[in-house]
Amino acid sequence: MSQARSPSTGRSYGLQRVCRLWQVPRSTVYFQRKRNSLPPELRPAPRKRGPQGPCGDADLLGHIRAVLAASPFHGEGYRKVWARLRFKGLRTSKDRVRRLMRQHGLQAPHRLGQAHGPKAHDGSIIPDRPDVMWGTDLTTTVTLEEGQAAVFAVVDHFTGECLGLHAAAEANRFEALEPLRQGVRACFGAFAENAAAGLTLRHDHGSQYLSHHFQQEIRFLGLTSSPAFVREPQGNGCIERFFRTLKENLLWVRTFRTVEELRLALLEFKRTYNEQWIMERLGYRTPAQARKDACQPQKAVA
Repeated sequence: MSQARSPSTGRSYGLQRVCRLWQVPRSTVYFQRKRNSLPPELRPAPRKRGPQGPCGDADLLGHIRAVLAASPFHGEGYRKVWARLRFKGLRTSKDRVRRLMRQHGLQAPHRLGQAHGPKAHDGSIIPDRPDVMWGTDLTTTVTLEEGQAAVFAVVDHFTGECLGLHAAAEANRFEALEPLRQGVRACFGAFAENAAAGLTLRHDHGSQYLSHHFQQEIRFLGLTSSPAFVREPQGNGCIERFFRTLKENLLWVRTFRTVEELRLALLEFKRTYNEQWIMERLGYRTPAQARKDACQPQKAVA
């Protein structure tokens, strides 16, 4: 275009004028000309200009691999890797960590979901402090000697903390109450009438949670029942996300001979998760740190 001639003056437009009208830096044009003049195998790989940070890509990739190898969890994405690098004193950008993990096949595997219709949940299920809303649900796994086992859990929607985790041979309403009782004892100090007054419990429409016995028990404790919409797991998304972490890091990577062996492994995972699993929405803190930070001002006022 710069070599084209004006029909009125007969003179070429020139590179400077064309770049000014197209709002393209001339340096970019010169760079592309030089790059295209080289054979394809000698052309430098495109990268973002500017300083690289504390180390080059090769060294940073080594640190990324070390973080992934040292983590007790599987499937951690680039955001948590970036946060753990910052904990180690390596300050770089999220985009750079993401690029290196993508180029070397280190990104967390994920499955694309199906397209949904209009949203059934327009609000947020994340409160502004702990012990306002809890979520509960169940999943299943298999033991070698006793067959299928049910896994029940309770999480806090604000901190993401696992408050109760239980395994049983039967997925009935009585077993579904065990992780809830664990959470009430841990957070409210006692299992008594109205011990957890003001707390809301999010659950699905499973027969265990809609049973008269389960509903009567949570009313005794002072909890308010909050069932999610039918076929909308996003409404109970906090516990669903916890189950994904539980499956990827325990249930799908280990085998258990008995339900009791599974139950003990779940209790150990609960401790590791609460103390070491970091979450972006918590400012890259662990659930235990988030609860501690949220409760400190209340203790100071008291």
